[in-house]
Amino acid sequence: MTEEKMEPAILVLEDGTLYTGWRLGAEGTTVGEIVFNTSMTGYQEILTDPSYCGQIVVMTYPEIGNYGFNADDHESRRPFLAGFVVRNVSPLASNWRSEGMLQQFLTEQGIVGISDIDTRSLVRRIRNAGAMRAGISSEILDPKLLLERVLAAPSMNGQDLASRVLPEASCQWTEVLSEWWQHSPHASPVPGQSQGHVVALDFGMKQNIARHLASCGFAVTVVSGSTAASEILALEPGGVFLSNGPGDPAAATWAIETIRELLGKVPIFGICLGHQLLALACGAQTFKLKFGHRGANQPVIQLASSKIEITSQNHGFAVSDENLPDDIEVTHRNLNDNTIAGIRHRKYAAFSVQYHPEASAGPHDSHYLFGEFAQMISATRTTSLA
Repeated sequence: MTEEKMEPAILVLEDGTLYTGWRLGAEGTTVGEIVFNTSMTGYQEILTDPSYCGQIVVMTYPEIGNYGFNADDHESRRPFLAGFVVRNVSPLASNWRSEGMLQQFLTEQGIVGISDIDTRSLVRRIRNAGAMRAGISSEILDPKLLLERVLAAPSMNGQDLASRVLPEASCQWTEVLSEWWQHSPHASPVPGQSQGHVVALDFGMKQNIARHLASCGFAVTVVSGSTAASEILALEPGGVFLSNGPGDPAAATWAIETIRELLGKVPIFGICLGHQLLALACGAQTFKLKFGHRGANQPVIQLASSKIEITSQNHGFAVSDENLPDDIEVTHRNLNDNTIAGIRHRKYAAFSVQYHPEASAGPHDSHYLFGEFAQMISATRTTSLA
């Protein structure tokens, strides 16, 4: 471990539990909801996923940083997470694509983190007690003072964090998946044929989703999730995509109302937060999970076929089975806890999933969903022309 990483830091949970370690990344203090991710790799994608806005992420895998980082694998314009926690930071980055060390990236991006703590103990505490507020600091080393800062922070319930990660401007997305993805049988549902125009509502969208849509043959326009329904329809989309994003979905009332106005007027496909927002727009309810689903190994069953998909997930809220509207059909369930992992509207052309089909956990188990979106748009276009 280098001298730069030898500055002491502390981590305090809202229940008063204290962990001591070494500063990782930027100097300072940060507070947020502490959660854990079980992925063995993909730390760069996790760090740059806007869905982690307001959260301190604990990696369960014991060594992080061994393949460095590179600009091509960023999932957004910058990191939005509140902090980062690891057991051990690799002193070497061994990968031909690496452009620098993880420590360098964290420092440059202003991310406050901590290393050399017992992450197994920490994760067990989160699993038992549930996700809670926490703070990391390399400047406030008095646990009582840091705990005061933690207890003054708001809980995740009721927080509209999506509004904090919205893009500043719309854009025409043209970047497709790299050639490494072309072996996927679902990379392009109809090779060489245009699938029409899709407007993607960005509530904190991972860039790889946009690449998947473009690789499917869609002309993709990315707009802020705060865009009014009338403006979206004025773009004459063949379909509308609802992206992932952070925070309590029920707090994003502005997004729910927009989606409600779009239902029945254009085919809709939602992922993660987009799934929750679609369900809320249809009259369903959401609830906060005890510690959420965050990792690249979540098993999901497709109910119609009994097919099992290994999926990547990142969410702390879920759609409730209670008072589920008759118009909503449950299409997928998480096999770990039987929570709803996918829905489809019985009347309108709209469906969504709670997981990330673009993340390739399976690695190609869920790519068919982009093809289904293309088929839905094509069927709707054919019906309207008939």
